[in-house]
Amino acid sequence: ADYLDNGNNKMAIQQADKLLKKHKDLHCAKVLKAIGLQRTGKQDEAYALAQEVAALEPTDDNSLQALTILYREMHRPELVTKLYEAAVKKVPNSEEYHSHLFMAYARVGEYKKMQQAGMALYKIVPKNPYYFWSVMSLIMQSISAQDENLSKTMFLPLAERMVEKMVKEDKIEAEAEVELYYMILERLEKYKEALDVVRGKLGEKLTSELQSRENKCMAMYKKLHRWPECNALARRLLLKNSDDWQFYITYFDSVFQLIDESWTPPAEEEHSLEGEVHCSIEQAVSFIEERITEESKSSRPLRGPYLAKLELIRRLRLRGCNDEYKLGDPEELMFQYFKKFGDKPCCFTDLKVFVDLLPPSQYTKFIRQLLEVIPLAAAAENEVALPGDIKALQQHLCVVQLSRLLGIYHAMEKKQKLAVVRELMLRYRHGLEFGKSCLKTELQFSDYYCLLAVHLLLDLWLEGEEAAVWQCLTLLEEGLSHSPSNAQFKLLLIRIYCRLGAFEPVSELYASLDAKHIQHDTIGYLLTRYAGSLGHYAAASQSCNFALRFFHSNQKDTSEYIIQAYKYGAFEKIPEFIAFRNRLNSSLHFAQVRTERMLLDLLLEANISTSLEESIKSMSLSPEEDDIPWKDLRDNRDLTVLFSWDPKDRDISEEHRKLSLEEETLWLRIRSLTLRLVSGLPTLGHTIQPKNSEKTAENGVSSKIDTIRALLRQLEAAVDSGKKFLEQKIQYPVLGPPPTRMAGFFSNGSCQCQTSLFYLVSDIYELDTNGLEDSAEIQERIGNSFKSLVERLTDLFNKCKGDLIEVRDGTLKTHPNLLENLVFFVETISIALWVSSYCDSVLRPFKSNLQKKKKKKKESSVAMPPVFTHFLDYVTELQTLTSNVIDHIKGLEIILTALKLEELSLKDTLLLQEEKKFTKTVQGKVQNSYHHSVQEIGELLKKRLDTIKKLKI
Repeated sequence: ADYLDNGNNKMAIQQADKLLKKHKDLHCAKVLKAIGLQRTGKQDEAYALAQEVAALEPTDDNSLQALTILYREMHRPELVTKLYEAAVKKVPNSEEYHSHLFMAYARVGEYKKMQQAGMALYKIVPKNPYYFWSVMSLIMQSISAQDENLSKTMFLPLAERMVEKMVKEDKIEAEAEVELYYMILERLEKYKEALDVVRGKLGEKLTSELQSRENKCMAMYKKLHRWPECNALARRLLLKNSDDWQFYITYFDSVFQLIDESWTPPAEEEHSLEGEVHCSIEQAVSFIEERITEESKSSRPLRGPYLAKLELIRRLRLRGCNDEYKLGDPEELMFQYFKKFGDKPCCFTDLKVFVDLLPPSQYTKFIRQLLEVIPLAAAAENEVALPGDIKALQQHLCVVQLSRLLGIYHAMEKKQKLAVVRELMLRYRHGLEFGKSCLKTELQFSDYYCLLAVHLLLDLWLEGEEAAVWQCLTLLEEGLSHSPSNAQFKLLLIRIYCRLGAFEPVSELYASLDAKHIQHDTIGYLLTRYAGSLGHYAAASQSCNFALRFFHSNQKDTSEYIIQAYKYGAFEKIPEFIAFRNRLNSSLHFAQVRTERMLLDLLLEANISTSLEESIKSMSLSPEEDDIPWKDLRDNRDLTVLFSWDPKDRDISEEHRKLSLEEETLWLRIRSLTLRLVSGLPTLGHTIQPKNSEKTAENGVSSKIDTIRALLRQLEAAVDSGKKFLEQKIQYPVLGPPPTRMAGFFSNGSCQCQTSLFYLVSDIYELDTNGLEDSAEIQERIGNSFKSLVERLTDLFNKCKGDLIEVRDGTLKTHPNLLENLVFFVETISIALWVSSYCDSVLRPFKSNLQKKKKKKKESSVAMPPVFTHFLDYVTELQTLTSNVIDHIKGLEIILTALKLEELSLKDTLLLQEEKKFTKTVQGKVQNSYHHSVQEIGELLKKRLDTIKKLKI
């Protein structure tokens, strides 16, 4: 066991063998040996050995624990349940084995059996937790039941009765048990009863979370629309803590609900269960004013009351009545707020919510007013006034961010914008002085100046200023050198490099972000969208692996969380874990990565290192199966991960999100159908006796071609939907979601090529079933397909021609679309070759039959059917075309190597000396990345060329 713990598996196996020589029947040694085998990749031997022990139904703790570890490593949790079922039968009174059995069921989600195991445990040892394990398993049955009715009429009422029994017998002990009772009542929509539980004696047990009782009461009041109680409770909690924002929201919501219902307090008795109620705007106004007066006496400044006042103004304006309540001018209030909190980084995000209250004509005046109160000092008459300490720097940064948000920078012309960039970078470099003592992991105080300067340059780039994008990269790389753990710099660099078509620097940047766990799903798209499409195949495989590893381990990890939740009685977390698992399983990104990963593997291996058939088999792919949950796809991408200070009309909107999801789903459908069509090729293998239709039906092959034809119809439909979608010509914001590869796929002709290749499969199949004799028409059709395919592929190649990087007026310009077209070309030619090898498998037997006939008849002139010459010409032309592309790529490599970046004149950008070295680095990175892409594409094409040579019949 020690050897296993230290990872020395071979020694562990040897030691286990020694033991087994002396004691032939030592179960535990056998299992430990099996674990060693499993870890050294001998899965089959390990499994056989484990089953040998399991068949003896061991009951000693060591063997059971060891087998559990082994089955977990094999990803076979269902075998653990069988193990403990047998152990419990033999040792019926063991509390330990029963609880292991319960947890084993929990791992595989067998809720019904969990309920029974929980009760069996409670009978042996009447401890409360076991009883409530059983109750929770009923709730889980209700959650997982497909039939809502069943869960409301059977599972939940049964759970409720089980808890009521304990309540009546006064056996409720722990907080978790009250939580569970509340959860059942809430799910049954018995809000009144749930409220009584929380407010009653049982509610006293709810102590572990701050304000747990109050929050639960509030939730129930809202469900019951008891606005007086909502209001009174929120009011009471705000008196305790006037900085708790959620209660301001509830307070305002309830006040306006009560006004709309014209509610009046009862004359004699209490206003409500929770005490005094405010039901008029006057009361609300004076309540907020009182909070502000109170705040001024408190020892530390609180933001809540001031923001609440702005929130009230916002709500009153929406109702069309503000002036009569004299709450003050929003502009003045925001100015006062800035004076009080301007030196806090949160000041900008606080005010951002309320800038709509300012009239656009006042924007410039408002910003001027803020600047006047910041203590800045200029060294000389014409120089920029700089802050003397961090506080002043934070205040000034806040104003700059607000200027960007109010669109003041957007309205400037090019010259002004460049002047602002200069000023911001000057302030950035000056601000670095304040951060000299910062650790490597801390951000510099002035980092946002640099980011804002880059945003301005991005505006210029989008307006057609080519040099601006290089300056963006230069400034970001400089920023990163001073602040090496600034994620915003890295994310923005990733986006810009990808837009320029350079993937190589991105791998390293993404790795340094150190994305954890769920981030592989939320920001993984930044990596997987570009790696493959820019020809970095090795990096693409790796980035898919990162993501897939996370998605696959999620299955295993979630069951562990659920088990911990049972052990510690955190019942309300269990449904959350299940929902989390489901959300990840139906993640859009997960489906995309799975599909792209398989297409990539086929591209790199099928018919190169292994046959197409073996590759497809090893992925257990089949054309009939579709494992993507189309109806439930969840878009878990974080599209706002990059900071943006853009005004609302330029920022990413809900509409953009919807459209992006629609586009991603359409593209995924096209890719997934392509993959399934390719996986159908080997199933059409040569198993047919021509002309004998009864036999073909038995062989099941005729249904295979039907599957292919059905998929082809679906592909046509998906392509049509995609084209319709693109007609809208949607432009996402520059930092919004990246567009898919769909537009390029249609415009460069890959789509037409790939579809006609699959139609060709259908024709060849028909030739195969009808034989050569009377199939002149099919043969001609196939010949024409071959011809038009070569033309289309040549067109596609022509769209790949041109310089990838060119120097124009002293600036670099990259052409990432040419690179993407090249990648599509490689993929399309690969599909063409897989289809050709299917043609080859059909035509070869025909040819050998003809040759046999020729020998029998001893004639020299048995006419060769035309399809053979068509095919030979086609293969020869494919070979020539591929050789031409390989030569073209060699040419590209030479040009890329010869590009002398030093000679680029960067005179007009007024770069400082220190900036020049970063510019050099950046341009070098882009050049190397393109070079690397071209090399990888060239290597792959050479391998494909070798497979073409084998196709001569």
